Amino acid sequence: MENTHPVLHAYCLNDPSDKASLVRSLREVDINSARETPTLSAMRSGPGRPERPELIDATKVPRRSPHTTAGHAALLHAIAHIEFNAINLALDAILRFDGMPYPYYRDWLSVAQDEARHFTLLADHLQALGYAYGDFPAHDGLWSMCEKTSDDIVARMALVPRTLEARGLDATPLIQAKLRKVATPSTLESAKILDIILADEVGHVAIGNHWYRWLCNTAGKDPVKHYAVVARQYNAPRLKPPFNDSARLLAGFTDEELALMRI
Repeated sequence: MENTHPVLHAYCLNDPSDKASLVRSLREVDINSARETPTLSAMRSGPGRPERPELIDATKVPRRSPHTTAGHAALLHAIAHIEFNAINLALDAILRFDGMPYPYYRDWLSVAQDEARHFTLLADHLQALGYAYGDFPAHDGLWSMCEKTSDDIVARMALVPRTLEARGLDATPLIQAKLRKVATPSTLESAKILDIILADEVGHVAIGNHWYRWLCNTAGKDPVKHYAVVARQYNAPRLKPPFNDSARLLAGFTDEELALMRI
């Protein structure tokens, strides 16, 4: 892919390790020059992915328990798959939507780099357990919403970072509690990795919240009322408790929004 913009090159790479390594190496790049390449045409087939893992319906993904090495590895694999998709999601947010202020692109490049670091931490820990990314089936729910919102940046910001990815703020402490209860060196290491991921994800959701509100304010829309509109339009999943209120508040959700989630 000679002469391809580096962000687009990273987006199109199939090998997860190569993708993560390239993304982590990117510095401040001229996002505008990406518009000089046939970006959307190159993105039409979607981001580069490996042949594995096998993608199956979310309802058919087996439950994962960290009480066995295989179960622990499967749990890590599920999180690694989310992080791999999140790399592509952040790169897609850069490449797909033009006309935004430069800090928007800088923010999503930073998110992509964090997600690449998370994926690498998880892949390395999987390898220490004797497994690799691709060894277990996975589902594609996160990327499906990315595809559905490909023509609507307001819906993308509303429903990917601040809805689907924000669910990780709620789920991560519960997963960590299970890992720490098993209390083997490997499960405790996994819990430490999730500490890093959770802290970073608060910032990522905050970025989604910031740009969603910026877009709503620019268009003269009420962010709370408009969220209900796009959630209905794109059939967003209904969120269920328990909610990590402290993390959500740090990520920029309001008390009003937290109350509405409980209705």
